[in-house]
Amino acid sequence: QVQLVESGGGLVQAGGSLRLSCAASGSIRSITVMGWYRQAPGKQRELVAVITSGGSTTYANSVKGRFTISRDNAKNMMYLQMNSLKPEDTAVYFCNGGSTFAGRYWGQGTQVTVST
Repeated sequence: QVQLVESGGGLVQAGGSLRLSCAASGSIRSITVMGWYRQAPGKQRELVAVITSGGSTTYANSVKGRFTISRDNAKNMMYLQMNSLKPEDTAVYFCNGGSTFAGRYWGQGTQVTVST
């Protein structure tokens, strides 16, 4: 079993920055792909960014150039640095892990709210 716990969400003004963290524990050797997903009210959950154990990254077009995903395998941590935040980035952000995109394990989510 794997546990994923997000932290770092909050309220920020448009143009500001936030850094999300995801701590992984448990049977983490099964996790080769980790990612961030988000879900805004009334919308489907969507991919934000994904990173493999080898460091390859994939980003949604809407966040390219503004968000950076990274992971520290030694510390079992993953991060999402979010810059130039926009009101449309407002959502609950979820940490995900598994062997594919949208893998088996999910965190409980952390709220990010960007005000105008």
